[in-house]
Amino acid sequence: MSGNRRKFLKTTAGVAAGAAAGTLFAPGIVHAQQWTNQPEKGAQLRVLRWKRFVQGDEDVYMSNVKKFTEKYGIPVRVDHEGWEDVRPKAAVAANTGAGPDIILSTNDDANLYPDKLVDVTDVADYLGRKYGGWYPVCHQYLRPDGKRWIGVPLGCAGNALVYRTSMLKAAGFDSVPKDMDGFLRMMKALKDKGTPGGFALGNATGDGNTWTHWLVWSHGGKLVNEKNEVVINSPETIKALEYGKELYGTFVPGTLSWLDPNNNKAFLDGQVGITANGISVYYATKNATDPKVKALEPDVNHANFPVGPVGRPTEFNLFFNQMIFRYTKYPKAAKEFLRFMMEEEQISPWVTASIGYVTPALRSYEQHPVWKDPKSVPYRDSMKIMLPSGYSGKMGYASAGALADFIVVNMVAESASGDKTPKEAAERAQKRAERYYKV
Repeated sequence: MSGNRRKFLKTTAGVAAGAAAGTLFAPGIVHAQQWTNQPEKGAQLRVLRWKRFVQGDEDVYMSNVKKFTEKYGIPVRVDHEGWEDVRPKAAVAANTGAGPDIILSTNDDANLYPDKLVDVTDVADYLGRKYGGWYPVCHQYLRPDGKRWIGVPLGCAGNALVYRTSMLKAAGFDSVPKDMDGFLRMMKALKDKGTPGGFALGNATGDGNTWTHWLVWSHGGKLVNEKNEVVINSPETIKALEYGKELYGTFVPGTLSWLDPNNNKAFLDGQVGITANGISVYYATKNATDPKVKALEPDVNHANFPVGPVGRPTEFNLFFNQMIFRYTKYPKAAKEFLRFMMEEEQISPWVTASIGYVTPALRSYEQHPVWKDPKSVPYRDSMKIMLPSGYSGKMGYASAGALADFIVVNMVAESASGDKTPKEAAERAQKRAERYYKV
């Protein structure tokens, strides 16, 4: 465990211990703030968001929407789409000037059309002051110019290693190794025992992007440097791809076509002993009506990814933004909706019902009671330790476009499968990225 992670866990545990029973926040954590905003008369809103991966998320979110309508008399229509469908629909809305008033999308989609979005600095500043501030990654994603906020951060779906404790022990391991060599030995041992692992290598917004970026970053590789120069074709990337090829040799067949739901199913079916995923697998076992799936609950556990040669966590988690489009007729009502949904009274039961599937973007929620479950701890610090998709350059159209084009995922998949050598895969990724990061 890194020094930063140990310090974080110790600090957070202390705050949690100080919280009064039945109260989310310890005294002094939340500060009273003034908020003045008068929604437009006759306002009505349309919201587009991603489909839930855990039922509790959707149930409580929709309950909170109903509370908002009851309080303000503003009807709200909510449409749910898959992650891969939200992005193109958001782009169409931005280009045509018509569609949902509010869109909950992923990663740095907001940077594809920042001038088409309502300035929500007042909402973000109010929430930040009240709830302990935003994590640095939020500023990188949604405050790219360092001044105005182009969206309100929601949080992230943490991506961690999900494993079967019994299968690890059968392979000779009591826990997931925290170093790269030990991790590879564990993966090989699992395969030898007939309980291989498997990580998504298809164009999966969540589970494919997350672990492949970790793989590259952990070895010191990166798509761009601090000057936004494309540097993916590097010795560090080659080392990452060589490691990834060995790792792929331990995978269950079929991962090249896996999208976000596939590894959940493979894990619950007993096809794999370890995968990279959000807390949704654990949620499925806790809430299962199928006795076979329910029986898996005590055997499911989580761990953060190993720390690579760079010597610090390099995790990439699925960031969620909340955008208001400038074509809306009701910008004040839209702002009121986002503020309302981020207040403790709404977000606390939402986090509880989804057992922390989304780690909130506001620091005060670090002490939420949901993190008292030891199995949820690897997800608690997801916002704190994650790197942004455009690391280590500046967020903007180029970073958003490169991520949406799955350049890193495809590079890892091409090399791992043997379709290309690591050098060839890195060279192709370099050329693809340069089309976005034009000089």
